[in-house]
Amino acid sequence: MQLYERGKLDINKPLINYLPYFKLNDERYKIITIKQMLNHTSGMPDVEDYEWDKGISDEGAAERYTRSLNDKELISNPGSEYHYSNIAFEVMSDLIAKVSGMSFETYVKDNILLPLEMKESSFYYPEIKKSLRTSPHIGYPPKVSPIYPYNRMHAPSSTLNTNVLEMSHWAIANMYDGTYKNRQILTPKTHLMMMTPTFTVNKDNGRKIVLGWFMYPYKGMTNYDHGGSDDGYRSLLTLIPGKKIGIIILCNLEDIKMYDIRNKIRDILLSKSSDEISK
Repeated sequence: MQLYERGKLDINKPLINYLPYFKLNDERYKIITIKQMLNHTSGMPDVEDYEWDKGISDEGAAERYTRSLNDKELISNPGSEYHYSNIAFEVMSDLIAKVSGMSFETYVKDNILLPLEMKESSFYYPEIKKSLRTSPHIGYPPKVSPIYPYNRMHAPSSTLNTNVLEMSHWAIANMYDGTYKNRQILTPKTHLMMMTPTFTVNKDNGRKIVLGWFMYPYKGMTNYDHGGSDDGYRSLLTLIPGKKIGIIILCNLEDIKMYDIRNKIRDILLSKSSDEISK
């Protein structure tokens, strides 16, 4: 969205305008737009194997991943159906690199993480301080996994190393129209565009997809959230802008009911007044 705002790309145009070597085993790939990739309506399938055991970290990983997709077929016509696809997000690592002239990890660090004072956060695992690293726990009873889930080919969907404090900066920026401590990473107009519904995921519960977030009503309040999981890790971020509430749950254990925990915390916070929450 920053690159869109700066005129470096147009999210409504086909991806092949920017990555001409992107190709699937399906002629419909030619009309997939960047916006469709952002809201999971591209028709692309999801990742089946993240190959965490390979620990790939070289600079050429993003382009190699894009070039490796020529045997994939679409699930549906681009723009017609919702199908969650981390493949689409991985390709955007290569897109950002080509459009910005720097790696995805460097671009995000310089233009998002550091301006938001997320100094210890990074999508590039080798630069995370050893003293801040945690160990993934799998199984029951839980045990430390011998494999840490990192593969640079899957950077955009899966490799952010961060902490609750720094994620709170990100939450604040998203509740204040792209601004944190007077540092604006997006204009209010672009941020609103990013947080506006683009496709209905579930008509029964009113769940919609915006650009990267899920949006739905809860007790009369608009909620935005996104959860994640990798081997030995679980995460969940929920925003309730109308109440200026952000709930961040991070855990280095697979066997945890993240949404049940979030729901209880959310109900407690929503039962309190704004003054009580601020205290």
